[in-house]
Amino acid sequence: MAMFSLTRTTTPTSDAARLAALADPGFGRYYVDHMAIIDYQAGDGWQEPRIVPMSEWALHPAAAVLHYGQEIFEGLKAYRRDDDSVWLFRPERNAARFVQSAKRMGMAVLPEELFLASVNELVELERDWVPVGENEQSLYLRPFMIASEPYLGVREANTYRFAVIATPAGPYYSEPVKLWITPNYTRAAPGGTGTAKCGGNYAASLVATQEAAANGCGQVLWTDGAEHKWVEECGTMNIMFVTDDGQLLTPSLGSILAGVTRESILALAAEHGLEAVERPISVDEVLDGVESGRIPEVFACGTAAVVTPITGFNSPDRGVQTVADGTPGTKTREIRQHLVDIQFGRAEDKFGWTRKVG
Repeated sequence: MAMFSLTRTTTPTSDAARLAALADPGFGRYYVDHMAIIDYQAGDGWQEPRIVPMSEWALHPAAAVLHYGQEIFEGLKAYRRDDDSVWLFRPERNAARFVQSAKRMGMAVLPEELFLASVNELVELERDWVPVGENEQSLYLRPFMIASEPYLGVREANTYRFAVIATPAGPYYSEPVKLWITPNYTRAAPGGTGTAKCGGNYAASLVATQEAAANGCGQVLWTDGAEHKWVEECGTMNIMFVTDDGQLLTPSLGSILAGVTRESILALAAEHGLEAVERPISVDEVLDGVESGRIPEVFACGTAAVVTPITGFNSPDRGVQTVADGTPGTKTREIRQHLVDIQFGRAEDKFGWTRKVG
């Protein structure tokens, strides 16, 4: 495996400034002092793995990413445990998904071992930036790759830059969320880029999020692009439904993102007395189930959001509907706590999901 060279910053963040940032990190407000970078050149492969000071980049105005959107990213976290050790949660799944996103976007494929090494090297260097686990704070890691070649012809670029940056983070959603079922916008379609974690998917979601806010909701419930009949995802998260007969329902994969948190929760379902079921779920089934009480709990899940309770829906056809009594359900709270306890080392990791840094 290629070794990473290290160029240390000459202007490190002071201890006082870092501690102040960690006391109230928010999300994406502060950044660690260094970043990992690897460049790719067609014909020569991946070159110069390095850790360098965090700084601005210079890009040619014709860089392909600026014109044709060849860009992918991942999100994962580093957790500080009570014994002061630092751990990652299932980073190999992020590495594998990064490969799949690159293939879908016609980009160079970064070997999974280089992805994992870059994350480990940066976290090890910046371990002082990993918050203590109070209030579920963690160090959020953003590996990403862009097409850096200056070229205006429409084809795959020949040069790419992969990087990892990091920011201390608190809870992404501090309160339960209500969902707007948009009739006007679609996140993905069969054969599209819904299964890739690429920036364009998120840019296209912003106007729908504005629409949700205008209708009293914090996020969007996406439906399929053909009929607007089938539930797909929730904002930037996967969505799950707890039924009164003990099922944990979630939409099948196909045009949605294969979430690492989603996959983990499905594996934990049986320990909470739930049968994990992946199948098509219609909007009518969801709203009828909420109204009748067959679906007493709904939650969204993702790396940043962890497990976020969904307490209501709003739609043009059915209006406002509240899930059960409008508070987070028992199974939702149990699953969330179980997952977080594994991540912070407070519960047994039966699946071998956690990976120590260093």
